[in-house]
Amino acid sequence: MFVAEILKTKGNAVFSIAPERTVADACAALEERRVGALVVCDGDRVAGVFSERDVVRALAADGAAALNRPVADYMTAKVIFAEPKEEMSALMSRMTDRRIRHLPVLEGERLVGVISIGDVVKCQIAEHAQEADSLRSYIAG
Repeated sequence: MFVAEILKTKGNAVFSIAPERTVADACAALEERRVGALVVCDGDRVAGVFSERDVVRALAADGAAALNRPVADYMTAKVIFAEPKEEMSALMSRMTDRRIRHLPVLEGERLVGVISIGDVVKCQIAEHAQEADSLRSYIAG
């Protein structure tokens, strides 16, 4: 299965935040949207990803003062991207090897969605279930 197919199913909503917004603003957005990461966008450009893991690192480094500092101070600036034409198996390897839970999806220079490790796992489960159903049907004759 390809990334584009997953985005068709889950939608291409991207929750983002500006780099100058505070960590407290980002925490509120993560809670409100019930997601684990926000794409940090500087205009139309992806500047980074700010995740729950970044919140923990910020608090560990600077304590409560981190909540009033900009997201840009703590975001993951070296972003790994996915493309719509990529297969999910390739993403699974990349995400596992690099311990990444969220990948923004770019089509050319345009942000078209976000794939999470949960999306990848759900896809794998669906593929295995379909395979099992096919085998059962084949055996039953």
